[in-house]
Amino acid sequence: MKRIILFLVMIMVPVLVLAQNPAQGRGQRPAGGQGWARAQEPAYITVKLWPDGAPDSNGLEGPERPMFGGRIGNITDPELLVFPAKEANGLAVIMCPGGGYNYVAAAHEGTDMADWFNSLGITFAVLKYRMPNGHCDVPLNDAHRAIELMRGRAAEWGIKKLGIMGGSAGGHLAASASVHYTAETRPDFQILLYPVITTKGRFVPGRGFLLLGKDATQEQADYYSCELHVTKDCPPAFIAHSYDDTTVPVAESAMYFSTLVNNGVPAVLHTYPEGGHGWGFKDSFRFKREWTAELEKWLGTLK
Repeated sequence: MKRIILFLVMIMVPVLVLAQNPAQGRGQRPAGGQGWARAQEPAYITVKLWPDGAPDSNGLEGPERPMFGGRIGNITDPELLVFPAKEANGLAVIMCPGGGYNYVAAAHEGTDMADWFNSLGITFAVLKYRMPNGHCDVPLNDAHRAIELMRGRAAEWGIKKLGIMGGSAGGHLAASASVHYTAETRPDFQILLYPVITTKGRFVPGRGFLLLGKDATQEQADYYSCELHVTKDCPPAFIAHSYDDTTVPVAESAMYFSTLVNNGVPAVLHTYPEGGHGWGFKDSFRFKREWTAELEKWLGTLK
């Protein structure tokens, strides 16, 4: 009888442990300051954008604010989380997660994509950029700095071409970096998922929206309407958007695509009949297989 009881105890203890710690079995994101990183990450390298302090300020103070679903707000110390490819093919991508310029959705529009890009031989980096908080140039300054830092370590990570990617507001940041750049900060290609492109219809003097702030000028609003600044020298673009997106109309992607093509910039636009907004790398997006397959083929043309 004692042997039977001991055997039952040995079976039940692991079951009880798993029941008390379900997150460990499912690989959920850890709590606290690392809430935006996956629990079972491949090796990554954290690179501070401004280790000696940024040259500008977004006026925010205090610690970062972990939020639901791997989102993070109140960013004051921007970073790159770099996932180097083990067998690098020469390409690298900096991902700018969306979040309406209020936070960064750094899981499904960030770290969740790292394994997939690495499997293609592409070094992948997630940009945890600062929110503007009424200082509209701050996010773009962080994006430019990220490009400079990645290029500075090109030999180490086997980078020959460096692109910028973003979803939603992060797509606006990626597009902004693709139309406003110097020789040192020009990306070699751009990947945009359901991107905000224009400030038209979003900017009202005295009210503004999260990027510009209520004190922004019309000149600043025009500067961040990306379609107004496309030239023949802009980098090639891959754009994907859902037709039923009610947050950012697919017409914005169509407008940007047309402007690129009219200026002789190679570009592709993939639209899907449903999916709404903000699908990122979620398995729940019905056309995930399609957009990732198309992106893989497009990236293959850049090598």
